[in-house]
Amino acid sequence: MTQKNTRDEGDTERWKERGVMLRVFVYVFATHLFAGFVWLLFYVGQHAPK
Repeated sequence: MTQKNTRDEGDTERWKERGVMLRVFVYVFATHLFAGFVWLLFYVGQHAPK
């Protein structure tokens, strides 16, 4: 295996790792955003005039 192939494989792995981390961040952010929205619905529903 040449030096260039080894470097390219390392770059590919780094990009995959970065993609996974970005995906995890987006999923965690979206989940918290959705949970906040559901909490807001419960809060507004609890304080609605009856």
